[in-house]
Parts: sequence; structure tokens; C-alpha cells
Amino acid sequence: MRFSGPSQAVRGALLAMLACWLAIAPRLSEAADPAPASDEIVLEALALLGVPYRWGGTDPARGLDCSGLIRHVFKTVAALDLPRRSEEMSRLGKKVGRADLRAGDLLFFNTLGHPNSHVALYLGDGRFVHAPGRKSQVRVDGLDERYWRARFNGARRIELGQTTPAAVPAAEPEHAETHLGARSSDDVPNGP
Repeated sequence: MRFSGPSQAVRGALLAMLACWLAIAPRLSEAADPAPASDEIVLEALALLGVPYRWGGTDPARGLDCSGLIRHVFKTVAALDLPRRSEEMSRLGKKVGRADLRAGDLLFFNTLGHPNSHVALYLGDGRFVHAPGRKSQVRVDGLDERYWRARFNGARRIELGQTTPAAVPAAEPEHAETHLGARSSDDVPNGP
């Protein structure tokens, strides 16, 4: 059962509008091999707009946190079982420069005072979908918004034809492992 949100009609209209936008938005990269499944990844994430944020949440019917959203989408569409934490996700796939972003890439942010504490899914045209934090819901924001621009750590691309995404060696400096320790519900990112 999916979250019914503020109203099914409003949610349906938003989803239809975003699907149309994706269909007509210019692609940032016209590479010969963009995985067709990346469109499905994006559409699945957009179908979750309005699902409430829940710290540790992995089920759309009960609420999702940032990594729970990404994990759910990749599991549903591509049968990939991604790690549970955003910091662990930041070591998967290959590093992507901001100028080379494509729909379906993972974006990482420093929202808790350490790198890669928040993850989002890039939609294209400078927009991303994510579960930002307490008292919020899955929504679309812009990479150029001041709050997110200041906290952007980088991006990774997970090749969808693989059964297990390739991990980056832990020695890679920009994604050095950080110990998060136990987190409380007060430690979640809130966004702007």
C-alpha cells in the first residue's frame, strides 16, 4: 500500500506533470549507452513524492529516510540491494563530475557535519528527489539552491546492468570512511 499523501489527485497531478517534464527536458548527456532503466529509476522515485520522512524508514507505506528512498527505488526497479547508509552508498559506482550528471545518478551532501551524510537521486536539469528530514516528505529540490549547493559533496553513477554495484576502494580520499556511531532522531538532516 502506498502513502495516500495530502490528496491522491494532487499527488497524481504532480507525478504526471513531472513525468511530462522529464520527457521534454533536454538531456544533460547524450552518451551512447545511458541505461534505459535510469528513466524507470527516476519515475519510481517520483512516484514516492509526498511519502513522509521517517528516520530509518525503508518502507514507503510507513515512511522513508534518504538512504531508504534510494535503496527502495534501486531494489524495486533494478533488483540492486544497495547498502543501508548514505556514507556506504558513496563508495559505489564511479565518481561523476557535476557537469557530467545524468538522471539516476546519486548525489551526496554534508548535512550532519561529515561528508556523505545525505543522499539524493538526480533528475536532470539541476533537480533532485530526496527525503530531506524530519517534518518533511519526499520532494524535489534544486542543486543550485543555496542550502544544497553549499553542502554538495559529489556524485556517483551506478551502472544498472550489474548484479552488484562496484565498490570504490576505501582508500579513496574524498570518500574516506567516517564513523557515524549511534544516531538519534535528532541527528537527521532537515534541509532548508
